Amino acid sequence: MTSNFHFLSERFPVLEKLGNLAESYLYSDPNTCLYKLGTLAETTINYMFELDRLTPPYENTLNNKIKILKNEGLLPKEIDDILYRLRIKRNLAVHEGHDSFEDSKILLHMAHTFMIWFMQTYGDYTYEPSEFILPADESQNQDYNKLLKEKETLVAELENVKATVASSRLDHSVTSIERKKRSAKAVNNMHLSEAETRELIDEQLRRVGWEADSKTLRFSKGTRPQKGRNIAIAEWPTDSTACKWGNADYVLFAGLKLVGVIEAKPENKDISSVIDNQCKDYSCGIKTEHMDFVIDSWNGYKAPFLFATNGRPYLKQIETKSGIWFRDARQDSNIPKSLKNWISPQGLLDLLEKDIAAADCKLSNMSYDLLQDKDGLNLRPYQIEAVEAAEKAVIQGKQTVLLAMATGTGKTRTVLGMIYRFLKTGRFKRILFLVDRTTLGEQAQDVFNEVKLEDLMTLNEIYDIKTLNDKNIEKETKIHIATVQSLVKRILYTEDDSVPSVTDYDLIIIDEAHRGYILDKEMSAEEQLYRNQTDYISKYRAVIEYFDAVKIALTATPALHTSEIFGKPVFEYSYRRAVIEGFLVDHDAPHTISTKLSTEGIIYKPGETVAIFDPVTGEITNSDELEDELHFDVESFNRHVITENFNRTVLTEIANDLNPDGDGKTLIYAVDDNHADLIVKILKEIYEPMGVPNDAIMKITGSIGGGNPKKVQETIKHFKNEKYPNIAVTVDLLTTGIDIPEITTLVFMRRVKSRILFEQMLGRATRLCPRISKTHFEIYDPVGVYESLAPVNTMKPVVKSESASFTDLLDGLEIFSTDEHLKNQIDLLVAKIQRKKRILSKPALEHFIDLADGLTPSQLAEKLLSMSPQAAKEFALKNQQLFEILNEGGLPLNRPMVISDKEDQLIGHTRGYGKGQAPEDYLSEFNDFIHENLNKLVALQIVCTRPRDLTRESLKSLKLELDRHNFTEKQLNTAWKEWKNEDIAADIISFIRRSALGSALIAHDERIRQALAKLRNNHNFNKMQQDWLDRIEKSLLAETIIDHESFESGAFKTAGGFQKINKVFAGQLDDYLHELNNYLYDDGGTSA
Repeated sequence: MTSNFHFLSERFPVLEKLGNLAESYLYSDPNTCLYKLGTLAETTINYMFELDRLTPPYENTLNNKIKILKNEGLLPKEIDDILYRLRIKRNLAVHEGHDSFEDSKILLHMAHTFMIWFMQTYGDYTYEPSEFILPADESQNQDYNKLLKEKETLVAELENVKATVASSRLDHSVTSIERKKRSAKAVNNMHLSEAETRELIDEQLRRVGWEADSKTLRFSKGTRPQKGRNIAIAEWPTDSTACKWGNADYVLFAGLKLVGVIEAKPENKDISSVIDNQCKDYSCGIKTEHMDFVIDSWNGYKAPFLFATNGRPYLKQIETKSGIWFRDARQDSNIPKSLKNWISPQGLLDLLEKDIAAADCKLSNMSYDLLQDKDGLNLRPYQIEAVEAAEKAVIQGKQTVLLAMATGTGKTRTVLGMIYRFLKTGRFKRILFLVDRTTLGEQAQDVFNEVKLEDLMTLNEIYDIKTLNDKNIEKETKIHIATVQSLVKRILYTEDDSVPSVTDYDLIIIDEAHRGYILDKEMSAEEQLYRNQTDYISKYRAVIEYFDAVKIALTATPALHTSEIFGKPVFEYSYRRAVIEGFLVDHDAPHTISTKLSTEGIIYKPGETVAIFDPVTGEITNSDELEDELHFDVESFNRHVITENFNRTVLTEIANDLNPDGDGKTLIYAVDDNHADLIVKILKEIYEPMGVPNDAIMKITGSIGGGNPKKVQETIKHFKNEKYPNIAVTVDLLTTGIDIPEITTLVFMRRVKSRILFEQMLGRATRLCPRISKTHFEIYDPVGVYESLAPVNTMKPVVKSESASFTDLLDGLEIFSTDEHLKNQIDLLVAKIQRKKRILSKPALEHFIDLADGLTPSQLAEKLLSMSPQAAKEFALKNQQLFEILNEGGLPLNRPMVISDKEDQLIGHTRGYGKGQAPEDYLSEFNDFIHENLNKLVALQIVCTRPRDLTRESLKSLKLELDRHNFTEKQLNTAWKEWKNEDIAADIISFIRRSALGSALIAHDERIRQALAKLRNNHNFNKMQQDWLDRIEKSLLAETIIDHESFESGAFKTAGGFQKINKVFAGQLDDYLHELNNYLYDDGGTSA
């Protein structure tokens, strides 16, 4: 009889002989059969590496090779599942002597399916496969052993012939994208038999904790439920008439409890409707003699949980024909839904115990007092609002919830309060706190371990918490802190015998949910799992959507993919609002530093030669004489051209304003690791004559300590907790999620292309730090990043950009919503594509076409123009990596760089004030705004005519309106100081009254002290009253306004509130406050 693997003989003779050998051992030696099938799988993987020209991993193991193939998108889930079975059974055969004939029979069939996919993907993609036929038993033939020996010899000879793989009959020129198309087509045409499907289902069930083997754990073979065992019993008889035999494919037993039924269909069958038909019949038709195993009855259903599957991985495109379909039959309103994997035994028991309605009721009625306790969590009002918004969304049944809270507003403490309430009320049983960096996870662990909640106990003392180092969870675990990367490995790249169940967590809280903008940053070792930004988002999303859980995401800067996954925010607390309410510090007008080179660029004339540094070899060579002019603008500095003179010029100027021995810390953003080294070197040389310690200035990137993560974390902790380093130079490591309140200065020595990344970088300096009397932070911007991102920066008003990069245009697309604006933006995008395509290198063009699914830049431009504005917007934003290639010209990461020794000199050091370049222009614009809006804004009228009636809410509203027009208290003071050379520190009310009424500009502190002095002089206050006036003065210095409401919050409320303090003033507190407010605005204004 002809071997089932004969079709491989011409192109892949080694694989054909290995398959043939496995067939030969089926009856006489199943153990060797399983071993040969495993060898067939491993040899095939090696062929794939050669044919796709992939570099073998450093640790050249089969597992690592499979990870690379999966990462490259070359190994579909369906094939990976088959491979896993072949490898697992081979390992059992080798190490435990496993020799099951039934296993060998099914795995031969699966190996045949695998080889058909391989042939259609790597050999003849037009190959039409034949049906698998179970081999005849030839082990009793007279010449059997002789033939076997000859086959073994032939395989050994073929394996030694290297030319076999590199045969001219094989096509090595297939592109990656074409290979994936062939693979997808082969998978779609693949039809697993029922036996193969059962084999895959058995394995899937085993990996989440069930005992499953449909060949042996069958009702007909005497398998019955047992205490302490979780068994999926195959072919369980029922009274169902839905099929000929009435046997359920599997019935699930958690100990002696019947918890579910499974209907398994062949792979190509539609499964979503099976739940409402066969599964229902099985559940309702449990036999009378088996009623002892039934927990309860729900409208006739005796098995509460229904499953249907065909073993195929879930695909959105063929949703009803893939995945695992599940229905909780206990309530009529529950509809079937698809799951990414199976529910574990414990997961089903947890579902049985859970009473969501009762938990929602407890959550709604639970007081927030504990969260506001001054000796405990002490959440701020907006943090309570965030918790309330999240809880309301959960109670309404939302499965995804997004909270947008500015960097530095205490997202982790908000999460802590949320977690405590969810667990305390039983709304959720186990919570996953998901971070994308180890540092963020450690920060969360510190908060969970330190902040007191209930009975002076921390969250860690109240509940069992698993931390970053804990891979597995236990039944008692309530909280698990983990990184996205660790779960990518556990879910998408696992080789373990167990995988997480989809119900391991019923709530996932995702920190820094905007992540995904990795094209503008150095990738860490862990992030090498992802090929590009799209791949990162894809895997990030796969992890989040894997679990059947409610998801609550937090971010300061929502990205497009954030809203796609989690929806629109249910609560927003912006940076500007946080500044106005006094919970974050504002930045002053950015310092703009201009030099000769940054203004004119670095220019090489025809005939000149340039020095070129090759970062791969470390060599410096001189170019030939230039035929054309070579020009580098400031965006290319330290990225394409190394210019020490530019760096030295701007750092010398900035160093005049920094004090490495002071309390405030400085963070400098460099282009890459080499640039960071250069900056550190220059700064140390600048400060050395002043006796500044060497440790005061340090590079903090992923490369320190040889890339040792522990050394990196140790250095970050030093920057956070110790005096030195005082100046840190980083690339991307300290851009997001690191909480160091002492940072008072940010220096941008690199252009940043991502709005999200830029705002996260600014967020490093926004936190309050009373210990060092921090009032604001400074921005030094010698490369023009602030202005280049002005159109899309939400930390200042949106203004129109005259010229824009691809990144600017794409970020603009996110902002615009009208078709007219979008059409204009798309036209600009297309025009830029047409210009850039002419200078695209050949490798870059190939890369572009590969990522664009075969489109050239010209075809992309045509596609965008042919689409509606809204569709073009969505397409462009989903394919941002294409424009990144166009932006960079596709240059490799380790491209040679020009070394420039062109001299540089400082031209100017100014500040940027809105549209006006000079401080007097900014103040003039402010005056114009006040006069134009005096009769339009009610709060402005109150400030100018009856300021004593101004409330905290109306002042906040006025500040927000001014802020929208880029007028802030800090920048008005700085502009006044620069213009008049007077350091006054006036508040916004004084500036408004000066512009509108001609009032004298008085410092905030002085105005308050003068008003209190007048009040004290007019009355004879006793000691108790004097002490309370001191406290009122302190409050006014911080709050600007004092009224009845002020005494019902903060320290005043703790001391008894207005009623108690009014008694101290003999019932005249209101009168004194009225008098005080009159004195506060006695500033000489014409209408005061």
